[in-house]
Amino acid sequence: MKLRQLKLRNFRCFRDEIVVDLDDLVVFVGRNDAGKSTLFEALEIFFDEKAAPDREDLSVDAADSQVHITCVFADVPPEIVIDAQHTTDLATEHLLNADGCLEISKVYNCALAKPKLLGTYLNAMHPTAEGFQDLFSLTIAQLRNRARDLQVDLDAVNESINAELRHSIWAHAEGLQRQETEIEVKGETGRIWNQLKKYLPIFALFKSDRPSTDQDAEAQDPMKAAVKEAIRAQEDILGQIAESVKHEVQEIADRTVAKIQEMSPELANQLTPRVSTRSWDTLFSVSLTGDENISINKRGSGTRRLILLNFFRAKAEQDAEGNNTGLIYAIEEPETSQHPHHQVMLIRALEELVATSDCQVFVSTHTPVLARRFDQNSLRLVSNNGARQVIRAGSDENTAQEIVDSLGVLPDHNVRVFFCVEGRNDINFLEGISKVLRECGEIDIPDLTEAQRTGRLVFVPLGGSSLDLWVSRLQEFKRPEIYLMDRDDPNQSKYQKVVDEISKLENCTSFVTNRMELENYIHPDVIKREYIGYLGSGSAFKDVPELFARAVHEESESELKWQDVPDKKRGDKISKAKRRINRDFVEMMTPEQLSLIDTNNEVRTWLRAVGTVLDAGDTS
Repeated sequence: MKLRQLKLRNFRCFRDEIVVDLDDLVVFVGRNDAGKSTLFEALEIFFDEKAAPDREDLSVDAADSQVHITCVFADVPPEIVIDAQHTTDLATEHLLNADGCLEISKVYNCALAKPKLLGTYLNAMHPTAEGFQDLFSLTIAQLRNRARDLQVDLDAVNESINAELRHSIWAHAEGLQRQETEIEVKGETGRIWNQLKKYLPIFALFKSDRPSTDQDAEAQDPMKAAVKEAIRAQEDILGQIAESVKHEVQEIADRTVAKIQEMSPELANQLTPRVSTRSWDTLFSVSLTGDENISINKRGSGTRRLILLNFFRAKAEQDAEGNNTGLIYAIEEPETSQHPHHQVMLIRALEELVATSDCQVFVSTHTPVLARRFDQNSLRLVSNNGARQVIRAGSDENTAQEIVDSLGVLPDHNVRVFFCVEGRNDINFLEGISKVLRECGEIDIPDLTEAQRTGRLVFVPLGGSSLDLWVSRLQEFKRPEIYLMDRDDPNQSKYQKVVDEISKLENCTSFVTNRMELENYIHPDVIKREYIGYLGSGSAFKDVPELFARAVHEESESELKWQDVPDKKRGDKISKAKRRINRDFVEMMTPEQLSLIDTNNEVRTWLRAVGTVLDAGDTS
C-alpha cells in the first residue's frame, strides 16, 4: 500500500485539522520550526504500535485533549484473509473511504499523565440504514439471527463464515444509505485490522539532530527496518517455528502443573501456565565497522552520516531486484554535514529508489540549494499564515515564489549553467548520450555527469510546471539558462509560445525537440537486440516507452494480453520502460546510430550549447 495523505489535529503546531497530500517522493521545505519534523514524528507515532504522543504534544489552546493522526492508503490489497482461510475484500466490506482508499485514524488521550491510544478507527463509506449498519459488532450467532429477522435467504450461504453472512445481509437491503462513518477496530473489525497491519509499509525515520553512531536510533532505525523486512519475508516459516516451540513448552508446563497437583493441589490451583514470545526482530542487532575494525563512531561527523545515508542507496539496489515489501523512508535535512557533491548523489539515489522499488521517500530541508534540485511537483511548503500552519503543493503557481521568499535565494558561485529539462528521465538520457559521444572521441561534447558532480552544471527538472515560473525563479542567480522541451505534438509544441518568449531574455536559450520526446532519439536496433518483439521503427512520433513496455510484457510469462492489462498497471509498466530506456539503452548507442536517427544533429547541438556556456564560465 502507498501512503497518500496524512491528516493531523491537535498535534503540536497543527491544532486545526490539516491534510497533507503525499506522493512517492515528497520534499518538505520551510524555515526552521515551521513544522516539518512534526509531520515526520506524527508518522513515526502512527506506525509504531507502542508509541504515543507526550502530554506536551497536545496543541496549545486545543478544544479537547485528543490528538488525531490519520493516514490514508491507496493500492489496498485486492483481498484479505479473515475467518480462518476465507477471503474477502475491503470494498465489499464497505471499509474504504469515498475515494476508494483505506483511511485509518488513531486517537490518543493526552489528558492522562502518560498519554495512551484511545482507539483506532477506519473512516469509511459504510451502511447506515437501520439493521444494516452494525454488522461488524455482531457475533456469528447474532448475524444468523439478524439475517432471519430480515428474511434473508441463506440457502446458498455458508453460515459458519461471518463475511458471507454480512454480504448476504447487505445484498438484501433496498438501500444501504452509505455515509462517512468511523468504525472502531474491535471485535470482528479488529480481526480485519490485524490482517491489514501486515500490509502497512514499514516506516523508518532518519533524524538530523542525533549523533551519527552505529547504535543510535538514527542508524539503527533504517537497519532495523531491513531486519523487519527480512523477517516478514520468512513470516510463515517463523510463525510455524514459534507455534511448534510454544506448543511443546506449553505441554511441558501443563504436565508440570499436573505433577504439582498430585503433591500439592492448593499450590497447583494457583498456577496457570502461560507461554509468551518475543518479537523476532528483537533478536538481531547491526553494527558497522571500517578497516581494521574501526567503528564508524570514531570517524568524522560527515563521514558517519554519509555511511548511514548510503544505507538507503544499498536498499535501493536490493529493492530493484524485486525484494520489496513496502517501505517509507523519512529523512530530515539530508544536506547536514554533507559536501554538495554528496548531496547531488544522495538526491539521485533517492529518486532512483522511488522509481525502481515499492518505496516512498519523504525529505525535509530548509536549504534552497537542495530544494531547487528536486522536481517542483515533489515540493511541499510548510509555513504559517499568521493564524495556523499551512502546507502548499509546489505545483501550485503561487507556491514557487513563496518557496523562494521563505528560504531565500542563495547564490552558488560555482554554477555555470542551469539546464532545464522536463524530468529525471531526460537527465539520464542527456548524461548517457554525452558519455557515449565523448568516449568515442567527440571532445567538443561536454561530460554532463562530471559537470554536475563538480557543481558547474545544475539540472532543473521542470516537472510539468509552467516555464515562466521557472525563469522567474532562476533569474536572481544571474547564470545562463538552457531549456529543452519535448515537442509531443507533430504540428506545434504546447510550449512553443513560452519558449519563444524565453529566447528573448538575456542569458536564456531554449530548444524544442523535432521528435516527440527524447526516447525517439534511441535507434530501434539498440532495443531490438534485447527484445526481438519490439515494434519500434524509429518513427519521430511513435510512443517508444509504450512499444517497449509492450514488448517486455509479451516476452514475460503473463497470460494477459497487453490490451487487457489494467490501466494503472499498464501505466506502471510504461513508466518503468521509460526509465530503463533512458538509463540503460542510451549507453548502448553508438555515435553512428545517433546520426542515423537524429538526421538534423539536434542532440549534439543541445550538448554543444551547454559545453559553450561551461567553457565560457571556466575561462571568465
